[in-house]
Amino acid sequence: MRWRDLFHFALHALAVYRLRSFLTLLGIAIGIAAVILLTTIGEGVHNYVLNEFAKFGTNIVKITPGRQSAHVGMPSTARDLTLDDAAALARLPYVSNVNAVALGNAEIRANGRVRRSSVMGVGPTMHTLYSVGVAAGRFLDEADGGRDARALAVLGSTLKDELFGISNAVGARVEIGGERYRVIGVLQSKGQLLHVDIDDVIYVPTSRAMALYNRSGADHIKLAYDVHADVGQVLSVIRQTLISRHGREDFTLTTQEEMISALLDILRIVTSAISALGGISLIVGAVGIATIMTIAVAEHTSEIGLMVALGARRRTILGLFLAEAVALAALGGLLGLVIGVGLAWLAGVLVPALPVSTPWIFVLAAEFVAILIGLASGVLPARRAARLNVIDALRTE
Repeated sequence: MRWRDLFHFALHALAVYRLRSFLTLLGIAIGIAAVILLTTIGEGVHNYVLNEFAKFGTNIVKITPGRQSAHVGMPSTARDLTLDDAAALARLPYVSNVNAVALGNAEIRANGRVRRSSVMGVGPTMHTLYSVGVAAGRFLDEADGGRDARALAVLGSTLKDELFGISNAVGARVEIGGERYRVIGVLQSKGQLLHVDIDDVIYVPTSRAMALYNRSGADHIKLAYDVHADVGQVLSVIRQTLISRHGREDFTLTTQEEMISALLDILRIVTSAISALGGISLIVGAVGIATIMTIAVAEHTSEIGLMVALGARRRTILGLFLAEAVALAALGGLLGLVIGVGLAWLAGVLVPALPVSTPWIFVLAAEFVAILIGLASGVLPARRAARLNVIDALRTE
């Protein structure tokens, strides 16, 4: 029997029992739609995370005080990361940019307005580390840093708009924690990093921020290295330098790539766990196809016997019922693809902040999986039909 005849036979068999066929393929459709929707969102978030971190470069190392250990909750005896540590790291080979960072939060008063915002103590090269341009004035320079840094501040674009609106902020005075600072610059908008507005920040010299929050060390040190340098060699030089200064390894080195990898690992675990729920629908659909094909064999026993009596081969009978099962699953898969892609598009329209990206190679793979499910589900009923005894089958009429 030709493939075209098998195809027409399968579609005719499905059309005879429309409602039953539709309810059966619905299980496959729901499973495929769920997997497509979740994969689309997961791929979108994956690309979003990579793009967000790419804004700030991937050749960055974050150094934090305290060594990661399995002894959670034990008191830390780690030494602070100091400005002298940052200065020592800046002299290392392959290192192009070093910034000791002290973070905090405070009420910022200026121009008769008050806004609670993040305060970031940074070094004079922070804006080049994160590739942020200066929109007005200038950024901090070497003369503004050090232990006796002057009370100077640079505003992020969002904070400037909130405090000064369209007025010029350069040269104005702002009050941070009861201390007055002179604004020397405004940064260009950099956008958000994982939905955190990094433009809603006021930047001051690291030593001023440490004094403001009564700290003896920085929260962390950010370091950029030559993109052509070997990462392992760079980390080794950093580790040796800090060990020689601290006497032991009481710090943690984290590369930007490791941070990205950690986020993506979490995302993959969550996506896989939720996709497993969609897999349950596929199993239900497979059971439904197997059940419906078993019923079909019972309903067509006499026809099968007549076909064999007229000379039809056993493999032809096998092919007829396998074709019906595959057609059922393929149609369910196509319906699921339409629903899944449609829901993903709708989610992107209704929630613009939600990143969606449909991996079309996965769409084709999902349809292939649906066909395999139909094939596997129809094997046993089709074999049963092909092995029917001709005499017994004719007697069922």
